[in-house]
Amino acid sequence: MAKDESRRDRWVRVSQRLRNGFQMAMVSCYMMVMFAQPAAAADTMWTRFSTIIADVYGELVGISTIVAVTAAAVALLVRMISRNERAVAEATSWLKRIVVTWIVLNTLGFVVAYLQPLIQGGQYTP
Repeated sequence: MAKDESRRDRWVRVSQRLRNGFQMAMVSCYMMVMFAQPAAAADTMWTRFSTIIADVYGELVGISTIVAVTAAAVALLVRMISRNERAVAEATSWLKRIVVTWIVLNTLGFVVAYLQPLIQGGQYTP
């Protein structure tokens, strides 16, 4: 009798897991359908991708400018306050790296924003 009850209990647990898994799958399907947004007919995948990348790059440049200014301020403070020549040299090299990195990031944005339309579609016209 105990053996039959343990089988029944095991079957109840398995059926509950299957039911819960099925319910989660159905809820997931409903949520995907409910939150799906139709694609705009005028946009292609590549124009949408280009817009997203431009937005991400704009945010990246904004954040990197704030970080660069903060790090440069710290490097300048170390350079002005420190009496240790090694610390002053390290702060100077960090300041150079920060400036070069910030210039490179902004130059990439210039290339993407202003030079890409000139060569778009493989038709370069100077």
